Amino acid sequence: MILITGAAGKTGRAVIAALVARGHPVRALVHRDEQARLVESLGAQEALVGDMRDGATLRNAARGARAVYHICPNVSPDEIAIGKAMIAAAREAAVEQFVFHSVLHPQTEAMTHHWNKLRVEEALFESGLAYTILQPASYMQNVLAGWQTILDRGVYAVPYSVESRMSMIDLEDVAEAAAVVLIEPGHAGATYELAGPDVLTQIQVAEILSKQLGRPVRAEHVTIEAWTRQAQAAGMGAYQIETLVKMFRYYDRYGLWGNSRILRHLIGRAPTRFEDFVKRIVQERAVS
Repeated sequence: MILITGAAGKTGRAVIAALVARGHPVRALVHRDEQARLVESLGAQEALVGDMRDGATLRNAARGARAVYHICPNVSPDEIAIGKAMIAAAREAAVEQFVFHSVLHPQTEAMTHHWNKLRVEEALFESGLAYTILQPASYMQNVLAGWQTILDRGVYAVPYSVESRMSMIDLEDVAEAAAVVLIEPGHAGATYELAGPDVLTQIQVAEILSKQLGRPVRAEHVTIEAWTRQAQAAGMGAYQIETLVKMFRYYDRYGLWGNSRILRHLIGRAPTRFEDFVKRIVQERAVS
């Protein structure tokens, strides 16, 4: 049995699908009852409902699991405490393998949520558990949050410089890599950076969107102030806004990019290019 925490999020759902497709039983830890039904519909053999800030919930979830794939709720102020509690629960349950879903360049102190993941990695090094750490770049799927604006206005809007360089990764490739390290032997003690094969400016991202959609799309910089107003109106919390603003300011100056060779090695094929991802999305949405 493989336990996936944070299983109802987009990453958790993708990892469930990848493991179920390979015939491996999954126990999914989710936060709400309706999410339990969702992960069961994806093929999770067991669904547990609980709060990751509760140690008893984590101990119950880890009991009897061979491996844990730990995903903390996105931009959580409790990332470090949750990570340490999950590690403790895994040790108590004598879990054979602990895979931590981290982030590309967690060494970057300027981005709070990256730095917090590094502290969890440090706790994992000291835990005595057989661990594997995955450090994915930002997802290609993040572009879809602004898909309607891209279609309606021909604008790909980002709250950082349109010249910023990113090596986005397809979430499906991340899930495939996660399944590989959870199923195949030989990954204990490894830390894997996962990045897509293209290092693109946001202008280049817009050009690819234009080509695949067959209509003009331009990259447009949204000010931090305008983004913050939108986030507040959507009900985003102050910690999340502050943390993401720090991330956008970092992206604005440095971007976030890596190398795709490790991903290619893990999944045994060429990682998905952004152009092929957009082509796939356009085809899927045309059918639906």
